[in-house]
Amino acid sequence: MSAQGDGDADTPVAAGRRKAGRRPGGPDTRQNILDAARAEFGARGYENTSMRAIARSADVNAALLHHYFGTKDQLFLAALDFPLQPRDLVAQVVGGGRDLVGERLVRFALALLENPAARERVLAVVRAAATNEQMARLMRGFMEREVVVPIAAALALPRPDLRVELAMTQMVGLIMGRYVIGVEPLASAPVDELVPLLAPTLQRYLAG
Repeated sequence: MSAQGDGDADTPVAAGRRKAGRRPGGPDTRQNILDAARAEFGARGYENTSMRAIARSADVNAALLHHYFGTKDQLFLAALDFPLQPRDLVAQVVGGGRDLVGERLVRFALALLENPAARERVLAVVRAAATNEQMARLMRGFMEREVVVPIAAALALPRPDLRVELAMTQMVGLIMGRYVIGVEPLASAPVDELVPLLAPTLQRYLAG
C-alpha cells in the first residue's frame, strides 16, 4: 500500500492538486529578473515600476527579487550595471557634520571615477542619459528618489532640494568635462588640485 501511495504523488491528478504558483528559482532566474527589470524600468520609469510588476514580467515569485537583489534601488543598479551606491553617497554627504560636506562629496565622486572599471560603467550611463530621453527619465527618477530626497531631508536650509540638484549638476559638469570630453587642463589635473577648487562651491550649495 505504501509503495502505491508513493507512486500516486507523481500522478497527473496528484500534481494537479499542488498549489499553482510562480516559477521557482533556477540557473537562469537572476538573468531573467534583470532582463524583466530593464524592460519594466524602461517602459514605466523608476518611480512607477514595482517589484511585483518585475516579478510578474519575469514569471517568478516576488520573494526571489529580494533574495537576489534586496531592494528596488539595488535591482535598478544591477540592471544598469551601475557602480554607484546611493546609500554610500548619501551617508558620505550627510555624515560627519556640515563643515566639510562639499569636500566629502567631491572626494567621493572622484574616488569612484578615478577607478577605470567603475568609470566606464558610470560613463556608459551618463552617455546614454545624454542622448536617450528614456534613459534620462529613468536616471532623473532614480536620482531624485534615492539621492536628492534623502540628502535634502537632512539639510536644514531653505530650498534643500534645489541646493542638492545644483550640487549634482556641478558633479555632472565635472564628469562631462574631465572624463567624457577631456577638456584640458581639467582632464589631467590631479585630484588633490581639483578638490580645493570644487569643494567651496559645493559647500555653498549644500551648507549655505
